[in-house]
Amino acid sequence: MSKRDYYDVLGVAKGADKKDIKKAYRSLANKYHPDKNPDNPEALEKFKELAEAYEILSSDDKRAAYDRFGHDGVNGQAGGYGGGAGAGGFSDIFGDVFGDIFGGGGGGGQSRTRRGSDLRYTLELDLEQAVWGCEEKIRIPTLVNCKTCDGSGAKKGSTPKTCGTCGGAGQVRMSQGFFSVQQTCPECHGAGKVISDPCSDCHGQGRVQEYKTLNVKIPAGVDTGDRIRLSGEGEAGTHGGPAGDLFVQVSVKPHSIFERDGANLYCEVPISFTTAALGGEIDVPTLDGRVRLKVTPECQSGKLFRLRNKGVKPVRGGPVGDLICKAVVETPVNLTSRQKELLTELAESMGEGTNHSPKQTSWFDGVKRFFDDIKK
Repeated sequence: MSKRDYYDVLGVAKGADKKDIKKAYRSLANKYHPDKNPDNPEALEKFKELAEAYEILSSDDKRAAYDRFGHDGVNGQAGGYGGGAGAGGFSDIFGDVFGDIFGGGGGGGQSRTRRGSDLRYTLELDLEQAVWGCEEKIRIPTLVNCKTCDGSGAKKGSTPKTCGTCGGAGQVRMSQGFFSVQQTCPECHGAGKVISDPCSDCHGQGRVQEYKTLNVKIPAGVDTGDRIRLSGEGEAGTHGGPAGDLFVQVSVKPHSIFERDGANLYCEVPISFTTAALGGEIDVPTLDGRVRLKVTPECQSGKLFRLRNKGVKPVRGGPVGDLICKAVVETPVNLTSRQKELLTELAESMGEGTNHSPKQTSWFDGVKRFFDDIKK
């Protein structure tokens, strides 16, 4: 066909390596492919020329003969576009260059082994367990290698046979028009072998479902959303393939006292009316015991008290968080007659217009301004 220099056809130097030759052919073949140029005979001829050049230059023996003797050294060796697969024609070139699209090229079967699927297990923990770390037992359903057939899927004493349709390659080549496409073998589904006498326990699958119990070590400081990976504890692979992994997803249950936000803990602390007014000390719970908290006089509801280093040490490192306590001033209930009299005397002694309730005063001032603005 072509008498042009093959290196010029592909646009590469004579010293180009196989990688550069393949890259150049891939680019030009994609540009001049008949599918992209259905009504362009010149593109078809160019495509044939590219296929011929690549067939020679991609072969060490043919390239050596071409470099030494030119076209005379390879006459009759270039199958060109449309050549048969057995003749080393375009179908082999197509499979070699575009094998990643059509499932592999130029021979060689697929491996029967397949990695097992990964599994996920959601583990609920108490806040204390998440903060301090723990060790938990979990029981999970999974697929394991069948012990009867040792994962082969064939009845004991027998072995899988090579697939007669694909010859063990796992793929078959389909030719139609300009194309030669490899597809997964419909008989063995890509395994390359068929089981004529399947194992009675796994029914030819090579795997059976079982429950297994695992000990999971939970590091201190984990939080909701964190994952712990257990390599090789997922589903068994097929036909001896490696097992997948198990991902343990942490979910921390709500706590009756504390709320967590990153490394910090939050809680509400009820304070009596008299303690809030006069000040004093109260007991505050933390994850590692009680501490005494000093309440300043005239404490208002909503005031925050920070206890340093009483929070959580993050699992990924960093400083220990704080415990932040929010004061909630309680109004007295179930008052006796005498207590009501004392509170009445207290209210009378404060009188109106005094500065004993700063928030109330500022709130009423804001309400007054609001209504004044409406009247304008």
